[in-house]
Amino acid sequence: MKRRDLLKYASMIPIGTGVTAGLIPIKTFAKTPAAKRDILKELGIRTFVNAAGTYTAMTASLMHDEVVETIKQGAKKFAMLDEVQDKVGEKIAELCHAEAATVTAGCWSALVLGTAGVLTGMDMKKVAQLPDVTGMKSEVIVQKGHNIGYVHALTNTGAIIVEIETVQELEKAINEKTAMMWFLNTYAPMGKIQHEEWVAIAKKHKIPTMIDMAADVPPVSNLWKYNDLGFDLVCVSGGKAMCGPQSAGILMGKKELIAAARLSGPPRGGNIGRGMKVNKEEILGMYVALEKYINQDHDAEWKMWESKIDTIVTFVNSIEGVTTEVSVPPIANHTPLLFIKWDESKVKTTNKDLMLKLRNGSPSIEVMANGNGINITVFMLQEGEEKIVAKRVREELLLAKA
Repeated sequence: MKRRDLLKYASMIPIGTGVTAGLIPIKTFAKTPAAKRDILKELGIRTFVNAAGTYTAMTASLMHDEVVETIKQGAKKFAMLDEVQDKVGEKIAELCHAEAATVTAGCWSALVLGTAGVLTGMDMKKVAQLPDVTGMKSEVIVQKGHNIGYVHALTNTGAIIVEIETVQELEKAINEKTAMMWFLNTYAPMGKIQHEEWVAIAKKHKIPTMIDMAADVPPVSNLWKYNDLGFDLVCVSGGKAMCGPQSAGILMGKKELIAAARLSGPPRGGNIGRGMKVNKEEILGMYVALEKYINQDHDAEWKMWESKIDTIVTFVNSIEGVTTEVSVPPIANHTPLLFIKWDESKVKTTNKDLMLKLRNGSPSIEVMANGNGINITVFMLQEGEEKIVAKRVREELLLAKA
């Protein structure tokens, strides 16, 4: 076809036929969305239904959508780390009735940095000197019932633990080397001196106090209770009930102590806490998680947990030889807890065998051993998972029937 004939032919084609002057139909192709990558599956990492609780080894809690979205937003912009901490710290302090606050690399980091701040104050030479505490007040008084593994966070700074039991021993232990008095909240019943008296004695002697309440929300009021009681420093985990980033925590309390604590942490170097880095995404995510947690309907949440417990109880209670008991831990992980036990002469399995079968089933389920039975914690279960747990536990118990 000659060029003039081609042009003549093309001019006769009605508009909208989808044919070009070159007689080649125009085709449009819908772009196929890329398959979403499942990196956990790709790496062969087992995922599971968490009916055990917010244990660090089990990666604690799952973040809410708002927290994940905040982390994604933060990842797309640069900001000065200190300014992020300043602004977020102001908001956290306001929410929790504290003078100041900072986001840390978990509760352990809060303990280390808080203790460091007490030891060094704003003296940069002392900051660089730690864990050598020469020339500093370095003794931390701890009740015998509280003196467990978590004191290692304090001794990371070079602090020396002084163990006491009674008020009389406490008064005798206080001297010119006393730097701080430390209280482990979950072990409060194991000590002979309770919160109010502990703080009162410390204030009388002008000694700073720190409380570790890592997993001690709910109730939500604990987030400000110990600030209101007069503790100078309060340390809490962020990735448990609050569902913030697992590697985040909060150190809050007196303004001058928070300022001093930050000197021993990133972005500064030449200190003991440089490796306890919290990125801007985690700091922002922790703030949003805290805000959401404080403002949610806690009564409705509690009723939801009770309903999930009831579902599981209904499934297993009808099995001969199986009994259940519901309790609420008084301090840490203060949520409804279901204890399931059985008569092994009628149900031929041990709790270890049952746990293994739940773990190796589909879906995989994690629970905790307790004596001759198992504990089920429901506050980390996602919607509908209580039915999955109930069904699987019932199946395995029935299979073990004599």
